[in-house]
Amino acid sequence: MPSLIKISLSTAACLFLAWLMVVACMFVFQRKLMYLPDTNPLPPPRVFGVDTLERISLMTKDGLRLQAFYMPAQTEDTGTIVLFHGNAGHIGHRVAKAAIYHLFGVGVLLVEYRGYGGNDGTPTEEGLYTDGRAAMDFLTKEKNLPPEKIAIYGESLGSGVAVQMATEYDAAALILETPFSSTAAVASAIYPFIPARLLLKDRYDNIAKIRNIKPMPVLIVHGTEDGVVPFTEGEKLFEAAAQPKRFIPIEGGNHNNLYDFPQTGTEIGAFLRQQGIFRLFQKK
Repeated sequence: MPSLIKISLSTAACLFLAWLMVVACMFVFQRKLMYLPDTNPLPPPRVFGVDTLERISLMTKDGLRLQAFYMPAQTEDTGTIVLFHGNAGHIGHRVAKAAIYHLFGVGVLLVEYRGYGGNDGTPTEEGLYTDGRAAMDFLTKEKNLPPEKIAIYGESLGSGVAVQMATEYDAAALILETPFSSTAAVASAIYPFIPARLLLKDRYDNIAKIRNIKPMPVLIVHGTEDGVVPFTEGEKLFEAAAQPKRFIPIEGGNHNNLYDFPQTGTEIGAFLRQQGIFRLFQKK
């Protein structure tokens, strides 16, 4: 019996040490797991086949010069979407999405983060907020766009940047694609054996912040089969948001294919038009 007790204690100790090693590794490398940038320089705009696509530079308050893509609005009565993308790739992978709205004259600013697309710097939560402010200041100060001409759009991880910007800047609307209540909630769902709420450095606490955004309508779009950010995360965030708001479930949609469903672009366009923000469907 003493031998059995020793074996049990030894096994438990080994398992505990293994768990500690996993926790320690995830703590040390958590930003490597959260941010998956394509660090290659952005391709030249001409390769995307959008004549009005421009490469621009955004200066951040901490001295970084960020490359970004910009499609100016084609008419005076249409506004501009500022798009904050998800954690992987770079903005070149979102040009096709942006072009859908630009076809109807809408401007789009595709914001590239530090550490992505050949930009200097290392991505962090506060760093991405700084990058977001540079984008918002570009539209409001350099382009002199009024709030009613700007829609803030956040995709996945970019929903964290978008919600933060909506707490700091007036805008016509906030659109969130596959958003989360917080990164801690998502991490806890994926790694239930890890005390994520204690360990995470970058929390992007959307559910706490969305209650404090500037007055603007909110649209949340989420796929029912999302295997990365659970559908329930979008539902929770929607419940926390103030009116006016709208939730669009995309039946069968996963985390990365919502624009394969015509409903996505149609619903977002209808939302913008209903709010009197853009005359989105008056294609020239």
